[in-house]
Amino acid sequence: MRNTPIAEAINELLESKSIFKNRDVLRSTYIPDYLPHRDKEVDALIKILIVALRGDTPSNILIYGKTGTGKTAVTTHVGNEIEKVGAERGIPCQIVYTNCEVIDTQYRLLANLARHFGKKVPMTGWPTDQVYTEFKKALDCKERVAIILLDEIDKLTKKGDDVLYNLSRINSTLEHAKVSLVGISNDLKFTEFLDPRVRSSLGEEELVFPPYNADQLSDILRQRAEMAFGSGILDDNVISLCAALAAREHGDARKALDLLRISSELAERDRSKKVQEIHVRRAQSKIESDRFAEVIRTLPTQSKLVLYSIVLLDRSQELIRGSGKRIMSTGEVYRIYKRICSMIDLDVLTQRRITELITELDMLGIVNAIVVNRGRYGMTKEISLDAPPDHIHHVLSDDARLYPLVGMRPDSIQMKLG
Repeated sequence: MRNTPIAEAINELLESKSIFKNRDVLRSTYIPDYLPHRDKEVDALIKILIVALRGDTPSNILIYGKTGTGKTAVTTHVGNEIEKVGAERGIPCQIVYTNCEVIDTQYRLLANLARHFGKKVPMTGWPTDQVYTEFKKALDCKERVAIILLDEIDKLTKKGDDVLYNLSRINSTLEHAKVSLVGISNDLKFTEFLDPRVRSSLGEEELVFPPYNADQLSDILRQRAEMAFGSGILDDNVISLCAALAAREHGDARKALDLLRISSELAERDRSKKVQEIHVRRAQSKIESDRFAEVIRTLPTQSKLVLYSIVLLDRSQELIRGSGKRIMSTGEVYRIYKRICSMIDLDVLTQRRITELITELDMLGIVNAIVVNRGRYGMTKEISLDAPPDHIHHVLSDDARLYPLVGMRPDSIQMKLG
C-alpha cells in the first residue's frame, strides 16, 4: 500500500536523529538531585522540617520569591527527601502537594486533602464543614506527620481565609496526626489581606528566595544541558544568551529553561545539527508572542470588549488615513464600546470605569495610554496599540462571547456612528 504524503513526512521525521538525549530535563517541572545556587534555602528548609522525622510538629512556613526562583522545586525536593528518609526509618511522614491556582476554593482544597488520605468526598455538594470533618477524621486515623504544601497560596486567600485559619490551628483538635503547612507565593504582600490570627499562625517561619543572576542561570542551564544533549550540540554563546535574556525577566529560571528547550526544538525542526543564536532569538519571539496571547485570552469580558473597540478604531482609522500611527481618545473608544455592547446584549459600564480598564491594559503592555490636557475640553487619554492589531484580533476572536463581532467591518463603525 502506498504511503500518503503525510505518512511519508511522519516517517521521515521519525527516522531522523533527534538532537536531544532527554528533552524532559529542560522543563521546569523536572527536579534534579541537586539544585544549583539554592544550598542556603535547602539547608534552611531542612532544618525547619527535620523535626517531622523525630515525630514532632514542624513550624508552619511561608516561602516568598518571584516566579522562577526555585521555590516549588526546592520545597518539593526537600519534602520528597524527608518522606523517603521517614519511610526508611519507619517514621510515617507524608508530603501533600496542592497547587492553589488549580484547587482554588476552600471546598475543593479540603475535598482534595480528604481524598489524599483515603476518604472519598465529592468535589461538590457537601457543606464545607462536613468536608473539613471528614478530612480531619481521615487524617487523624493513625500516627503520622503530614506536611501540606500549598503552592500559589495567594490564589486561595482571594476566596477567603477560613480554610487557612482552620488548617493552621488543626493540631489542637488532632489526637494522633500532626500537620505542618508550607505556603508558597510570588506575592510578598499577600499576607496583608489575611486575618491577623491566620497571619501569625501561618507564618511561624518565613523564607525569601532571591532572583537568580545571569551567571547563576548559566550554571543551571549547563547542568540541564549535560543531561539533555550530547557534546557539540549547543553553540558556545547559546547558554549565556538564554541566561542573559532570562536575567532581564527578574532572574526567571523557568524562562531560561523554556528558551533553551524551544531554541533546541526550533533547531531540530530546521534539521540543524547545532543550536545557534538565531534559534534563541526566534524562541524568545515565540515565547513573548505566546505569553502576550495568554494575557489577552484571560482578560475579563469587559476588558476584552474595550480592547476590541480599540482594535476596531485602529483599523477604521487605517482605512481612512492610509498609514501612520493611529491615536484615539477615550471618548472615541467609549462610543465604539457602547455600540458593540448593544450588539452582544452586555451591560454598558460608565466611561470612568472604561478609563480604568484602559489604564489596566496599559499596565499590561497591550496598549499605550498617555494622559493629555485638551484645555477647555478637559483631560483625556491618547490611546494607541502596543501590539499588532491583527494578532490581538485573532486572539479575541476565539472568545465565544465575541463571535457576533468577528465579521464586523471597521469602516461600518464610522457609518453607524455618523
